[in-house]
Parts: sequence; C-alpha cells; structure tokens
Amino acid sequence: MPSKQMKKALLLTIISLAPLAQAETQNEIPLLPTNAPANSPAIPVSDAQSCVAISDPATRLACYDRAYTAPNQAEPKSIDIAQSHAASKAAQSPQIVFAEPSAGEIYSPLSQQYDLDKNNENGVFSIREHEPMYIMPAWYRSSPNYTPSTPTRGVAIDAVHTQQKRIETKMQISLKTKIAEDLFGTHADLWAGYTQQSNWQVYNRGKKSAPFRNSDYAPELFITQPVKANLPFGGKLRMLGVGYIHQSNGQSQPLSRSWNRIYAMAGMEWGKLSVIPRIWARLDPGADKDDNPDIMRYMGYGDLRLAYQFDNKHALSGTLRYNPKHNKGAVQLNYTFPLKGNLKGYVQGFYGYGESLIDYNHKQKGIGVGLMFNGWDAL
Repeated sequence: MPSKQMKKALLLTIISLAPLAQAETQNEIPLLPTNAPANSPAIPVSDAQSCVAISDPATRLACYDRAYTAPNQAEPKSIDIAQSHAASKAAQSPQIVFAEPSAGEIYSPLSQQYDLDKNNENGVFSIREHEPMYIMPAWYRSSPNYTPSTPTRGVAIDAVHTQQKRIETKMQISLKTKIAEDLFGTHADLWAGYTQQSNWQVYNRGKKSAPFRNSDYAPELFITQPVKANLPFGGKLRMLGVGYIHQSNGQSQPLSRSWNRIYAMAGMEWGKLSVIPRIWARLDPGADKDDNPDIMRYMGYGDLRLAYQFDNKHALSGTLRYNPKHNKGAVQLNYTFPLKGNLKGYVQGFYGYGESLIDYNHKQKGIGVGLMFNGWDAL
C-alpha cells in the first residue's frame, strides 16, 4: 500500500499536468514563454510539440523561436538577382568615356582651322582651306600706282601699270595640307600652305588687253601646338605656332618684289571673337639681291588678325598692321554673309600700305564686292 509520501508526489504530478490536459482539449497552449510579447496569439500545440523531440538544444531553441513568431513579422522577400541587375542597368546613366568640350571650343573657327581639339578625319596630305578664297569682280582703288618703284630698282614704267584702270577684279586662292601630326609626343602639327592673290585688269581694253597687273605667291611652312590656358576677361589661349613664309610676285626687275620671313603666332578666343597676333623677322637676302630693302618700314614687324562670328552666320574680320617708328601701316576689313550653302557674299575694304607686293610702299584706299567660296571665314 502506497505511503503518504508517494501519494503526495502523485497528487502534485496530477495538479501540474492539469493545464496541459485542458490545453490539449482546446488544442492550444495557454502559456507563453516569458520573453514572448503580451499580444502574441496562441500557438497550435502541433507546432510547439514538434520542437520537444529535437535533441540538439540550439536547434530546439530555433524551433521554438519560429513557433512563437508573430504572424505579422513576415519573413523577408527573396531577391531576384537577375531581375534586379537588369533593372539597375536600365536605370543607369551611360558613362561618357570621352567628355565632349563645349561647342564654343570644339567647333570654333580657330579649332577647325588648326585641328586644336581633334585631328581632321581626312588625315595628312588632304587639301584644305587656308586663307579666305574669294573673287571680287569689282575692286575699286582710289589712287592706282602708275609708276611702281623701290630704292634699289628705281621706277618701273610699263603699259600694264601706266594704263591701268581704277576698277579691276581681285581674287585669292589659298590651300594648305597637314604634312605630319602629333609631333614630339604632343598634338603639334606640321603644315604646308600656299596663297595666291591676283589683280586682273579685266576691264582694261588698252594695248595689253585685260592683263594681270600683279600676282603674289606665298608658300609657307608652319607648326601649330594646341594649348589651353585662361586669359583675362574670360579669354582662352588655344594655340601657339611658328612658321616660315616666302612671298614674291614672280616678275623680273625692275618690277620684282619679294621677301622671306619667320614668324611666331598665337591663337586666342573670347567667346565668338577669335584673335591671332603674329610677330615676324625678315631674313636678309643681301644688298645685291634685295628688291625692296625698305619693306619692313611699310609692312611693320607683325600683324593682328581678328574674326567675329554672328549668330545669323554673318561674320566680320580684319587685319591690322602698324609700324610706330615710321607711322605706317594698314587696315583691312572683311564682311561675309550667307547666300547658299558654302557660297557667301563678300565685301572687302582696305586703307594703307601693302595691298599687294607691287604696292608695298604705295598708300591707297580700296573697296570691293564679290563671292567667298570657302566654308570658313578665315583669319
């Protein structure tokens, strides 16, 4: 017969199992772990009892954590890597490998003329424009030079000049080609150029019918080096260069005129205004070969060339020369306006010395109208 102690232990066991029996009837566990939230819902017995059979403590604890997790604590959604990558690429901005400069830099007349931002796609030995190319059927001069002269060749008297008319046709062709590019491990380029200016007495019906009064030929070699530096008032230094130029009229004495010079230049921009100053030094040919020993007196030691581009494709350009020691120089102004395609109307005005080589020491005024054929209003 059981002792009193055994009866007491059995009674305590029955009392402790009473809540579990009631919960089994209701299929719920009424008590929550001590760390569970107060508003957590009742957990089905099957979920909790499945954890009892787990022997590993860590795994069993994880099982209880899952069983007592509130329904509103949703598990994180799975990530679709492929879909996320595709969406990211679609929304990603394209990366610019070669950032283009502003249009004022890359498409400026100065940049196009000397390949300052990029090399021309036609490469070396392609024929390109150099100085302005034009024809003026009507070129009027206020005071023709009827008797050309120099200190070493004296006065020349011939029918072409003594019988010349004030109005004539003036024309110019000018071409260049790049001989080599990206020299010295830089973007320096070597160029060869040729310019020819002619004065044609097309309206002269004298003894020599419609003669060419004068033609000046100017082959040259020059090197350009693109640079980028800031200048005052928002300007930019875009180019440095040096060159050699020979200019002559190809005539025999006493009408022969020629000179050789080396020069240094710079290219600058202020918005739509392009500026090229040049300074030069004459190469002395020797006294016995010098057709015009005083040419520097009239042509000076350099020039300043300017061009301004208007929004409506009109352009105004000019060339200034001045020798302060002898108070002699010249100014030439050019105005162009669009007609059709690369064909433009052209107006030129001149005042001073050196409108042509034969007139290097003759002062005059001239004005003319015509057509410009190149697509760039050159400096």
